[in-house]
Amino acid sequence: MPTGLRSLIDSGTRVWLDSVDPEEVIKNKTAGVTGCTSNPSIIADLVQSGRFDDKINEFIEQGLDDEALTWAMTDHLVVEAQKEYTGVWADTQGNDGWISFELDPLLEDTANPLSVEERSAKYVELGKKWNEGHQNRMIKVPATEAGLGALEELAAAGITLNVTLIFSERQYLAARDAVWKGRQRYGKLDEFKSVYSIFVSRVDVYTEKELPGLSADLQGQVGILNAKLIGLKNHEFWADKGLKLDQEMIFASTGTKKPELPKDFYVDALAGSDIQTNPPATNAALDEIGRVYEPTSRTLPDQAILDEFATIDIQKMEDQLMAEGTAKFADPHKALIQTIADKRSALAGA
Repeated sequence: MPTGLRSLIDSGTRVWLDSVDPEEVIKNKTAGVTGCTSNPSIIADLVQSGRFDDKINEFIEQGLDDEALTWAMTDHLVVEAQKEYTGVWADTQGNDGWISFELDPLLEDTANPLSVEERSAKYVELGKKWNEGHQNRMIKVPATEAGLGALEELAAAGITLNVTLIFSERQYLAARDAVWKGRQRYGKLDEFKSVYSIFVSRVDVYTEKELPGLSADLQGQVGILNAKLIGLKNHEFWADKGLKLDQEMIFASTGTKKPELPKDFYVDALAGSDIQTNPPATNAALDEIGRVYEPTSRTLPDQAILDEFATIDIQKMEDQLMAEGTAKFADPHKALIQTIADKRSALAGA
């Protein structure tokens, strides 16, 4: 009987790699992973590795400044991953094999002077720019007010979207309805694909700190239950739409934040449907643990726990986690630009 990563996939979960490291992409694809996501922290680690110095020099010789080089390098690594998964994308007729490309996180920087409306317009502009000419690239947009404000127009342009940084049902519903409205304007519904990335473990960090009075049955489980309930709503909404492709949740931020928890704590609890994005280390850990995973993503706890969950002020939780999340969104991109600048100096002195 298959165990580890293979068992997770067999349970009904699709696994996407939270990396565009070319070596890890190939390795994990062989193990059954069917897509990838990228973000500035991932790109920064790859730049620092020294494995891509020749490509960086190439961009330097083209006269690119640090920010332009940052985007050129991101685009290059995402394109390479897209090539690996073009076959999966074609074989599934666009239901899988996607690589996510994150739009400019500095649009969410607290120092950004643009209004919400102006930032929404910028997301639309950048989404069209970075989507052009790509068939299995998913444009990643955060569920901030500016990001949500861009979704209908992006979907109406026929762009395939990964709406990220979702913590609440309110964000999910706003994102889903905007994407669906925009896509219906565009048409070609047989080619319509969308995903909605809900962050899981950060919710439990919040409740442990801010809601210490929760029962032992619920504390440490709020992120899982929140994700399951939203996942069920997503499944129910799309069930009668007659679409050819799956509109799915991505269960993200599934790494454990507490050392006493098993490394597969969230992976196990959300096995069986939709998509999980795992970094290479998590996929390796699953094989080391060697467990068999059963479908659990649509199994809910007793009514008493659901009733207690309903007492949580979800809007307050969303507000705080989004304030923290947007900082975590923008700061790594600033760090990536600095990493590029440092690499430029190192290569110049080599």
